[in-house]
Formats: sequence, structure tokens, C-alpha cells
Amino acid sequence: MTLRVLQGGKRRRHYGRVWFAVGAIAVFGAALAAWHLWPSGGPGSVAPAAAKPPPKPVRPAVHTRAAEPILAVRHPLARGLRIGAPAGVLVDAGDGTVLWAKRPNLRLPIASTTKIMTAVVALSRLRGRDVVVVDPSEPRVAPFKEGLRAGEHVKAWKLFYGLLLYSGNDDALALAIAAGGTRAQFVALMNEKARALGLKNTHFRGPSGLIDKDNYSTAWDLAALARFAMWNPRFRMIVRTSVKHVRWAAPAYAKIYVNHNHLLGSYRGADGIKTGWTTRAKHCLVASARRGRVRLIAVVLGSPDAYTDVRKLLNYGFASRG
Repeated sequence: MTLRVLQGGKRRRHYGRVWFAVGAIAVFGAALAAWHLWPSGGPGSVAPAAAKPPPKPVRPAVHTRAAEPILAVRHPLARGLRIGAPAGVLVDAGDGTVLWAKRPNLRLPIASTTKIMTAVVALSRLRGRDVVVVDPSEPRVAPFKEGLRAGEHVKAWKLFYGLLLYSGNDDALALAIAAGGTRAQFVALMNEKARALGLKNTHFRGPSGLIDKDNYSTAWDLAALARFAMWNPRFRMIVRTSVKHVRWAAPAYAKIYVNHNHLLGSYRGADGIKTGWTTRAKHCLVASARRGRVRLIAVVLGSPDAYTDVRKLLNYGFASRG
């Protein structure tokens, strides 16, 4: 608010009035400052008995979620369920309640389930229509690549489908460099995001999960990360896709991405999320399924039969929450 003093008219030498005005302004300023320091109405004031306290400001949803624990144990965990994986967890994705757990905080290599975090970070920094120029280092990555060519111009949304359906390691590196500037800077962003989400037993070594050393997480942390990722409608849309036909520039002209998640189309309600495998990590699976208003997330790590384990967990969850 701007106070305009001595506006208009001719200037007159009425010093008494001037000093009176200055004094009034000073008193008003002191009162205004006191009001800001004492929101209840000023020092020594007493609010009426019927007055209600002012409502607390509502924070944006994303900040509210980040400030709250993503997962929590609110009831005694289920007993009697057995799976072949050394670690696993079952979560009600609606409110983050953990329903069942086996060694949920055991640190294990997580293979390509790493790409969930790669997608989370890249989606926050790239729009789908952004054009990514393929760096010469990207076509040279280790196996499981879709065949990006150095210098190729690719829209980011195509790379996200390649990342989460086909699980291309070259897609992971292309998104990392585009979103982070360099591979190292992007990995730093991944670990920073892990800390911000409270994933205390998680550390990333690269954007693809190909390297097992120092690339680890837990069933609990991956379930929390998956729940967070599924809040993003772009992420949900991609991971529930079974097959994606994509137009491409010459000489490819077109590509077909087939989702590695075999639950899609074979388990009622399955809508994500990511598979992973390396020789050391064995089979890892982060799965999501929804029936009616109930959405569940199941995670198994190092399993000899990941799909059997996950189906068993999801069946129990829907039977108990349905």
C-alpha cells in the first residue's frame, strides 16, 4: 500500500500541520509493524472467545506428499505367506499401508528396476515433445539397447517408452544426458531424489541398472518409489502400455515396443510397473494392479520365480482389501 502525502494544491508553509502529519504517519507505521509482528491483533490484545484461529495455509500436493512418509505400517502384517524371493513387500497404494513384508530393508542389487527412478527424474525435467540429440556415447552402451544412432534427433516421449517398455539401456543414457547434462550429473540427481523421498537404503550407480556394484535398494524403498512414480499420470500411462507402435525417421521408419512385464494382459487389473534382471540381481519385479478402488504394489527382489511370487502377493492383497 502506498501513502501519498501533500498531493495537489499549492505548497504552503504550515509547519505545524506538516509535523502533525509526520507524527501521524510515524504512529501509523509503528502500529502497522506491530500488527505484522503480532497477528492476533497486537501486543497485549486478547482475541474474543468465539474467534476461530486462522486456517493453516494449504501446501501444494506434491510438497505435502514429499513431507509425509510414503509407506507406513499401520496394522499387524500378514503372516503365513511364503515367496521364493529373499525380499519382498506388498503395499496398498491408496494410503501407503504396508500389508506384508519379508526382509523389507535388505539391500540388494535391483537391475533395471533402477529405470523407475530414471523416469521419475527425467520426467520432471523433460517434456514429451522435447527433442533429444543422441550423444555418440549412447549407441555404445552394453546389451539391451534399441539401437539409437549418434546424432539422431528423437522426441523424449519415444525414449520414455523405450526406457520403460523395452528397457533400453541406450534410452536410459539418452534421457540421462538430456535431462542432467552429463551422465554423472544425472546420477547425482537420482541419488538426491532418493534422499528427498526418504529412501534411506537406496543408492544408484547409473541410469540403467546394468552395473550391480553400488547400485542397490530394498523392497521397501522400491515400493515407496513406485507409489511416488504412479502419482505422475505420464508415468502411469506409459507403464500400463503393453505394446506401443512408434513412427521413426529413416531408415527405421517405425518401431514396436513390447512391454517386458508379462503381468499385463495376463493378470486382471495389472497396470505396471517394471521388470529387472542381471546375473547377480536375478529376477526383480515391481508390479502394480488395480481392481475397483483398490490399487496394490508388490515388489520382489532376487526371485527364482518373480511372477509366481507377485501373483501370490497380489491375490492375497485383493482378497483382504476388496
